[in-house]
This record gives sequence, structure tokens and C-alpha cells, in this order.
Amino acid sequence: MTTFDPAKTAQKLIKGIRDYIKTTGMRHAVVGLSGGIDSSLTFKLTVDALGSQNVAAIVMPELGVTNEANIEHAKQLAGFFNVKTYYQPINTIAVDYSIAPWKPNKLAKMNTKARIRANLLYSYANTHKALVMGTSNKSEAYLGYGTKYGDLAVDLQPLGNLFKTEVYALAEYLNLPREIIEKAPTAELEAGQTDEQELGAPYAILDGILRMVEENKRKASIVKAGYPEALVEKILRRIKANEHKGVMPPILET
Repeated sequence: MTTFDPAKTAQKLIKGIRDYIKTTGMRHAVVGLSGGIDSSLTFKLTVDALGSQNVAAIVMPELGVTNEANIEHAKQLAGFFNVKTYYQPINTIAVDYSIAPWKPNKLAKMNTKARIRANLLYSYANTHKALVMGTSNKSEAYLGYGTKYGDLAVDLQPLGNLFKTEVYALAEYLNLPREIIEKAPTAELEAGQTDEQELGAPYAILDGILRMVEENKRKASIVKAGYPEALVEKILRRIKANEHKGVMPPILET
């Protein structure tokens, strides 16, 4: 297994963002900034690649659900880099969806929040000829921990080849604020939600399992390496059930 090199990785990602933007003929990018580690790291890399004058941040809390500290962390980070920042709570938009005649269930309401945020990001992107920067990482991609056509609807995924533990290492290297690095990661689609609680284990353990999956190790080998069998089975089921999120919709032959 190759040792993770944060300096080399940062360099490659910054160059990659800059080069990709050039291929599109655009100069600007927009990031949905939540105050969490993934969006903050994506934001920092994008600013380093394009310059603050070519990046916009949109802070889209759900008031009453989003932790106030996360809102402040997002605003402070954007302000530190002197980036144009828009503050747009999603509450009133979400209400219109919640009163649909089919009475959306809890899952539908949660996923709708992510899709509202995607719509806002693309509204800005279309208006200002910008690309939407994704904030998902490899761990989330394997586990399907994201909303189809929501936070997975992006133009570029800078962190898409980094496991969550590598995201933390890169954030440390780039000196992101301690309060952002140390907080519990959460999608905040409902009050009190945390990633690790929902996924069933800390990311350090999840990534250990996912690395073995990536190496095509079988369940027995992963369990033999010391991981709980029930957790391994849960992760493997989750990967299989969410494969559709990483591919284009199927097209039927005629």
C-alpha cells in the first residue's frame, strides 16, 4: 500500500482543478460551503487553484437543523479568503416540497434538502458561468453516502480519490482551522445526525475495510484481519446496494 503524501497530493489536486477548469473554457467555480471538513478542504483547494476572485461560496443552512457553529465556520472561512459569499437558507424552499400531495416520507424529505442545495449551486453556476465543485470523498462514494442528483450532482470531485482518513490528513497539512477538523462529520439532513453514527463505525475502521475491498479482498480475509463480521457484512451490502449512484442511468435497448 502506497503511503499517503499530503504535500504531493495537494500539489496534484490544485493543478488538477486548474487544468480541468481550463479545458472547460471557464474561469470560475462555486462551492457549497457547510463548515464541515470536506467542503472546507474542497474550498481551500479550489481557492489555491483559481484564486479567491474566481471562487464563490454558498452557505445553505436549514435553520433549526444546521448547527449555528457550522454556519459561522463556513462564513469565517470564506471571509478569511476574501471570497464572495452568499447566504441562502433552504427552509422556505423545502416547505413547498414537504406539502406535496403524496406526503413525502422522512427519506424523501432528507434527500430533497440535498437536491435543493444542488439546484441553488447550479442556479449560481449557470448565471455566472461557473463549475460546481463536489465535496464527496472516496469513502462516501463506496458506501453510497450521498444523494443522487443532490450532493452527487457536480462538475468535478476534487476529493473523489481520497478516503476520509486521507481527507483529514490533507486538511491537517493545509492548516484548516482546528474547529473544522475536530468536529464530528455530519450531512445535517436531520438534527443530531452524524456520519459515523449512521454508517455504524468510525471512519478509521470504515476506511480499513474499504481499502481491503478496493484490493479485492474477500469477506473472510477482511474479517480475519480483525474487523467485526457484522460490520463487514453491512458495509458489503451497502456497497452493493448503492452501486447505481456511481453510474449513469441504464438505457434500455430497443
